[in-house]
Amino acid sequence: MQAKPQVFITRRIPEEGIKMIIEYCETEISDFDGVLPREMLLKKVKNKEGILCLLTDTIDKEVMDAAGPRLKVISNYAVGFNNIDVEEATRRGIMVTNTPGVLTETTADLAWTLMMSIARRIVEADKFVRAGKFRGWEPLLLLGTDVYGATLGIIGFGRIGQAMARRASGFNMKVIYYDSQRAPSQVEKELGASYRTLPELLSEADFVTIHVPLTPQTHHLIGEKELKMMKKEAYLINTARGPIVDEKALVRALQEKWIRGAALDVFENEPEVEPELLKLDNVVLAPHIGSATYATRTKMAIMAAENLIKALQGEIPPNLVNPEVLEKNKNSQKQG
Repeated sequence: MQAKPQVFITRRIPEEGIKMIIEYCETEISDFDGVLPREMLLKKVKNKEGILCLLTDTIDKEVMDAAGPRLKVISNYAVGFNNIDVEEATRRGIMVTNTPGVLTETTADLAWTLMMSIARRIVEADKFVRAGKFRGWEPLLLLGTDVYGATLGIIGFGRIGQAMARRASGFNMKVIYYDSQRAPSQVEKELGASYRTLPELLSEADFVTIHVPLTPQTHHLIGEKELKMMKKEAYLINTARGPIVDEKALVRALQEKWIRGAALDVFENEPEVEPELLKLDNVVLAPHIGSATYATRTKMAIMAAENLIKALQGEIPPNLVNPEVLEKNKNSQKQG
């Protein structure tokens, strides 16, 4: 009887995915409560053929060295994969996979929730009531900003950005977007969206929402210069990746009222949060819960498990990040 491939899961994910993996693989799951410390990660991946990891796990050359030559696949339980050295994995013939598409609507829901929350000062209002300060209706109490009829500026017009545009139509918003590649004209027409350069978008939008991946080009895409381009009455929403925004510059923007407010689900140095942000009332903070619904996290688990299993079965996984690895492995087999 052929031995099952050995895999390591860096943190417990929804059971539906775990059951799939256990059926096919000799499976070890981290029982550590939190992000696995580096020394433990290096020890646990030894001689594994597959790793199912989270965005909070840095999978680099050192980890791949620790795993050894048997490692065939790194299945990321996330859409983004900036935590993995994909170039190094490809060089070694290791497949890297992710979970795209499944969390589009859920993340757009959260971005919209954050936008509404900061615009109408919901967190401030909740604290106000709980503190026993509510004495009845007042004409100037916690005045916010109308979302209906405002201009929504979307940075990154992929799946989630376009999902935001669809939501905006129900609020009669003017939709403008910036992306490194302009969307096809039929998409613009369908979503009622108009292209702008980044400076144009920042100066025109009442709400700026970020939906680009983290790359060297998008690191600190929004810094002091960009924040000062925004309207003083505008808001910034980020549910993409923390380092896209220069967090220290954002603190100054909020303190000095360059912009009216911000709402963040992601942070530059997660899980750490810039201490000054915690002191401000004009920012809403969430703990990276963009995909945090029962249905979406379960779908992600199933997708990550399927990617892992297919790769270990010698098949092409459905969501292969580095397809060039297939040709490399094919050539290696011929040489062998």
